Amino acid sequence: MASKASRSAFFFCLLAWLLLASHAQLWPAQPVRIVSSYLAGGPNDVFSRIVASKLSERLGQPVVVENRTGADGRIGAEAVARAAPDGYTLLTLALAHTAHEALYGKLPYDVERDFAPISRVAALPLLLVVKSELPAKSVPDFVALAKTKPGALNYASGGNGTSQHLAMEMLASVASIRLQHVPYRGLGPVFADMLNGQIDALMSPIASALPHVKAGKLRALGITTAQRSALLPDVPTIAESGLPGVQIDTWHGIVAPAGTPPAVVSRLHAEISALLKGEAIREAFARQGAYPVGNTPAEFAAEIRAEQTRWSRLVRERGIKPE
Repeated sequence: MASKASRSAFFFCLLAWLLLASHAQLWPAQPVRIVSSYLAGGPNDVFSRIVASKLSERLGQPVVVENRTGADGRIGAEAVARAAPDGYTLLTLALAHTAHEALYGKLPYDVERDFAPISRVAALPLLLVVKSELPAKSVPDFVALAKTKPGALNYASGGNGTSQHLAMEMLASVASIRLQHVPYRGLGPVFADMLNGQIDALMSPIASALPHVKAGKLRALGITTAQRSALLPDVPTIAESGLPGVQIDTWHGIVAPAGTPPAVVSRLHAEISALLKGEAIREAFARQGAYPVGNTPAEFAAEIRAEQTRWSRLVRERGIKPE
C-alpha cells in the first residue's frame, strides 16, 4: 500500500500537470512581450517588430516589442532568462548572444540552459564595405593592403561581440591579417565616421550599407554568405573571393524562458512557422536583405550549441577581449 507521503506527492504532481495543461489551453489570455536587447532600428529590433505584428494577428492578442538594451545585449537576455516561464515574455535571440560567454566569462544566465528555443526566424548576410578613398577594389586587394600595413587599417562594429565584430575577426583569422577594432554603440554613428573617412572598413547588414553603396560613397567588396545577394548581384561572396572559411549567416530567433510549458512552446512554434511562410513576411525580410528561416526547437537548440562552440574557438584563437 502506498504511503500517505507518496500519495500526496502523486496528487501534487497531478495537480501541477493539470495546472500547466490548463494554462497551455488558455494561453494567450493577455498580451505577449518580445524583448529585443539591441537598439531600436537595428536588425534585431526590426525583425522583432515584423514577427510581433504578424504573431499578434495569429494569436488574437497584442504582441509588443520592448527594447531592453545595454551590455551588448546581455541585459535584455538576462531579463528574459529570469522572467516567469509562462509564455508571455519572449526574447529575440541574436547570433551575437552565443559568443557572450566566451567574450565576457561567466554570465548571470546560460544561453543553452536558461532558454527554451522556439525557432530561428531570420537570416541575413553581412556585407564587407570600405570607405571610398581606400584603394582596395576587392577582397584580395583588402587582404593584401592589410598585410602591407599590419594593424594600421581599422574597422568598426556596432559594439563588442556583435555579429559585425565577430565576422570581421573571422575574416582576419582566415586571411591571417591584423586589423584595429573600433566599437561603437550601434551602427548609426559608424556610417557618419566612414563617410568622413575615419573608418576604413565594416561588416554591415546589407540594408544599412546599401544606400551608401548605391550612391558611390562606400565600396562593397564581398558578402559573407554562400550565395550572392539579389540586392547586390554583382558583389561576389567572400568565399568565392578566395576565403572559403568566411561564411556567416547572421540570424535572429525567438526563445522563451526555460521551463515554459511544452504546449505553449509548441503553439508558438506552430504559429511562427506558419507566419514565416507568408508572402508579407518574405517581402518585409527581403527589404532588409534577409530571408525567413523556420526550424524546430530541437534544430534551433542544436544551432545555438554549434554557434557557441564556433565563436568560443574564434575568441580563444584570436585572443579577443572586450574593449
